[in-house]
Amino acid sequence: MLIKTLVIAVVAIQLVSARPGVENNQDGDESMHEVRRIKRKIPGVSPDEENTAEFWRKKAQLILNDKLQTKENTNRAKNVILFLGDGMSIPTLAAARAYEGQKKGQTGEENYLSFEEFPYTGLSKTYCVDTQVADSACSATAYLCGIKANMGTIGVTGSVPYSECEPSKNESTHVTSIGRWSQLKNKRTGLVTTTRVTHASPSGVYASVADREWECDTDVKILGDDPKECNDIAYQLVNGETGKNLNVILGGGRGKFLPKTIVDEEGQKGKRSDGVNLIEDWLEQKSGVNAEYVWKRDDLLNLPEETDYVLGLFESSHCNYDMDRTKDDPSLAEMTEAAIKILQKGDDGFFLFVEGGRIDHAHHDTKAHKALDETVAFSDAIRRAKELTNSEDTLIVVTSDHAHTMSVNGYPTRGNDILGISGIADDQLPYSTLSYANGPGYRKEEDGKRHNISEDNMQDKEYKFPSLAPLSSETHGGDDVGIFATGPWAHLYRGVIEQNAIPHIMAYASCVGDGVTLCDQ
Repeated sequence: MLIKTLVIAVVAIQLVSARPGVENNQDGDESMHEVRRIKRKIPGVSPDEENTAEFWRKKAQLILNDKLQTKENTNRAKNVILFLGDGMSIPTLAAARAYEGQKKGQTGEENYLSFEEFPYTGLSKTYCVDTQVADSACSATAYLCGIKANMGTIGVTGSVPYSECEPSKNESTHVTSIGRWSQLKNKRTGLVTTTRVTHASPSGVYASVADREWECDTDVKILGDDPKECNDIAYQLVNGETGKNLNVILGGGRGKFLPKTIVDEEGQKGKRSDGVNLIEDWLEQKSGVNAEYVWKRDDLLNLPEETDYVLGLFESSHCNYDMDRTKDDPSLAEMTEAAIKILQKGDDGFFLFVEGGRIDHAHHDTKAHKALDETVAFSDAIRRAKELTNSEDTLIVVTSDHAHTMSVNGYPTRGNDILGISGIADDQLPYSTLSYANGPGYRKEEDGKRHNISEDNMQDKEYKFPSLAPLSSETHGGDDVGIFATGPWAHLYRGVIEQNAIPHIMAYASCVGDGVTLCDQ
């Protein structure tokens, strides 16, 4: 792969040199876009065919016909599934669809991720009460609880400042999620994530805290507060009204449930200081019902058919990236399928939250390869959910909590490796198609020159893509993020909407919550 990257760079340099006037393009025109234009081969389409007007007219007419056939579904949503791609920005979608398409042997640009074929789309405004750019905590409070709050807080109003225990003890500041609204209508509920189940996004389903870092009692103490005054997130998951009634809890984070004196199934010590084993507490609570605790893939895939409750904690911390999974690690699609099969047993329907959480983590490390791969794994989970449910009675909504600073740039040739080099800059050195505004991919100049990325193995899954400003962790972006919907009342997800409207629309369609619903009409 390194040789391939070097060859691309050399070809690009030769093309620049062969074109007069391109080196010093002072007129501000777009002549640079011609530098890397080469003859291409597109699977299934001859270049001559794609170069005709008829090809594109026919393609557009097929799209038009598909849109004309779409009819609004005004049924009551028995089931609701909210898929959350953490950090899944619009550029992430564009790059991930190309990445998936290229893995299939296509040029990539013509590919669609599973949810991009949903009939209705919109944009979500992601800002918090106190910040222009959101984190995963305040945004979870928006898309799950229906209100906007301060950065770093979960399940509380904007009157609670970040990391202040005392104000958060006032229960009048607490807000509940659509998970709880659904439970109050006798629906089964669950959450699935590739992060710790106590992480910011899934915590929005069941927790109310002033600080997203309060994942276990030790964390609360380290941050200077008393866990007896402000309960940690893991405690709330097992003992809180919403958490203890969840039928399905699947993800990572085993360490937050176990005392420091215990070594788990994979040789990792617990994190709790209070000596409480929350896994045992959960099992004790569920005595008398069909409940299972699992920690590896085989046990999840072979749950007894009568299982009504499952707690699956597959890692001490976050689940492994999909590219790094072992035989004991279920995929996000497998966890999603297991969850749906349990939740479908309820006569009154269900609500399920599914997070592809490690898209975000890969972006923070500027590991674009892993971020795109996680997005494809997320798309696979959505495809499986669509296959297991009926769009006549199941509303599926796919969105993100916030963006990231990765961009897709330059004028790369059609079908150019999305993980590769885009072109040659004015300093005669190559630049990548994918890069970040900030983050750990920053490299210092050497002798006044940029680092030559043609010397790197950009196909390495651990490769840190170039960043403009040096930061130990790349930041989120303030862009709007996409909403994709199918099923009952999916057509309400249109235009640009505030992020906190997302659960209110789901509640309307499924007749839950205390706002206006379909059942009131």
